[in-house]
Amino acid sequence: MYSCIYSALPRGLSCLPVKVETDISSGLPGFELVGFVSAELREAKERVRSALINSGFSLPVKRITVNLSPASEKKAGTAYDLAIALAVLTAEGAVPVPGEPVFAAGELGLDGSVRHVDGLLPRMLSAKEAGTAIFLVPAGDQTEASLMEGITLVPVEKLSDAISFLRDGVLPEGTEEIVDVQLVEKMTEMGDIRYVYPEEDEMSMPEAIYPVDFADIRCQAMLKRACEVAAAGMHNILLVGPPGCGKTLAAKALPSILPPVTKEELVTISEIYSLAGRFGERERAMCLRPFRAPHHTISQAALTGQKGPGELSLAHGGVLFLDELTEFRPQTLQVLRQPLEDGFIRTYEGDGDSITYPAAFMLAAAMNPCPCGYFPDRKKCHCTSTQISAYIRKLSRPLLDRIDLSVEVRPLTFEESSSDAPEESSAEIRERVVMAHALQAERYAGESFSYNSRIPQTLIQKYCPLSAKDTAFMKDNFVRLGLSTRAYHRILRTARTIADLAGDENIRRDHLYEAICYRTVEKSFWEGTV
Repeated sequence: MYSCIYSALPRGLSCLPVKVETDISSGLPGFELVGFVSAELREAKERVRSALINSGFSLPVKRITVNLSPASEKKAGTAYDLAIALAVLTAEGAVPVPGEPVFAAGELGLDGSVRHVDGLLPRMLSAKEAGTAIFLVPAGDQTEASLMEGITLVPVEKLSDAISFLRDGVLPEGTEEIVDVQLVEKMTEMGDIRYVYPEEDEMSMPEAIYPVDFADIRCQAMLKRACEVAAAGMHNILLVGPPGCGKTLAAKALPSILPPVTKEELVTISEIYSLAGRFGERERAMCLRPFRAPHHTISQAALTGQKGPGELSLAHGGVLFLDELTEFRPQTLQVLRQPLEDGFIRTYEGDGDSITYPAAFMLAAAMNPCPCGYFPDRKKCHCTSTQISAYIRKLSRPLLDRIDLSVEVRPLTFEESSSDAPEESSAEIRERVVMAHALQAERYAGESFSYNSRIPQTLIQKYCPLSAKDTAFMKDNFVRLGLSTRAYHRILRTARTIADLAGDENIRRDHLYEAICYRTVEKSFWEGTV
């Protein structure tokens, strides 16, 4: 007898539907697993055999052939165990053949328990698009699976739970037939962006998750303003200054002024973390944007991803913070150039297959101006010009051109450090950032991008028009600062964000002045060195 249970093969976020076909026929007894399967997947035969026996069933003494179709694509991992076991039982007749397509994923323990698998959410999305409506998944992955809407979700702790459902239609105790998203949506007062907020869970709010608030940062008005502008338009920002001046503190406070994720972003980010096997890191703060801060010793492969999403993709929709930027390997930093421009990263598996992952993040970087960290204060800095030049050259001009705001952070005086004057909180700043995001969402409703930082070069004139006088003004600055075309366009994008924060429809001269100020650090430190 023939039967079929559905599963999926991860190919980045776009999974390939897989049919787990089983045929049981007369002949020499055996259990054959075919369909271009890996060595670890071949071991599924023994896991399935033991799980069935310990669940009160046994394999028929016949010829069993299980095919994972399409046979032209290599399958690996343990996620197919549950589907194989159920396909065998339905082919044997021990369990009725489902009247509609059934998706199953989970690793089987020898005792029949159903265990966690990586990449569950993208597998389920692929199966749903293919027309599957019933999903049997590990009970431990219920939170992840519940991000799917409009499906019959059956979380199972053991193989017998899945068998009971297929045989009698009985759901495991405490399971609703239709499981919706575990988070609720609230409409903001700023436009029609649908942000996702937690339901009665204060520990999931930004002030509770992120220990650093902008109210904790003394003075540093320009630094705070630059961070607000960067967050409002999701612009890349570079902080340059001596040790202990607040660069790292400000970068760590950035997520606290970003709005919660939207419904669409929530699903995409969850898919990425699911594929990386790190969904547990997102469960406590699913409504917040990711904040990744890899150490400067990270390898190029770990940054871009190898056999799964890397740090660039894990930061999608949020912040990638690179502290001590010039301590990263130069070849590692160059990897950033393409994702910063395109918003995705393309990796290559061992067999040469190309996999594309989203990587649209906001880059926040911090660095010292010289090896000792105190240039241009010559009372403290004793680095030679050659040493300073070599240090600065670690950050190439093409990469620097992709950073929208560069800010020199000055050290605080004793009076400033010991001041107890009240500072503006992250919650207050976030209100303005949310308003700016809403304006951008409305403006770019029909476009493929959502933020000012992502305006394509071909649409700069449409969304960042200047008057004739301001065009002449920018022409003078283009020559005076020695800007590249890319850097010039980034100034216009930044000015567009500053105008949004001010609630202005058009870019004015004062917006351009401020945007240009965020590029002058390049002239101070990189002029003549890169």
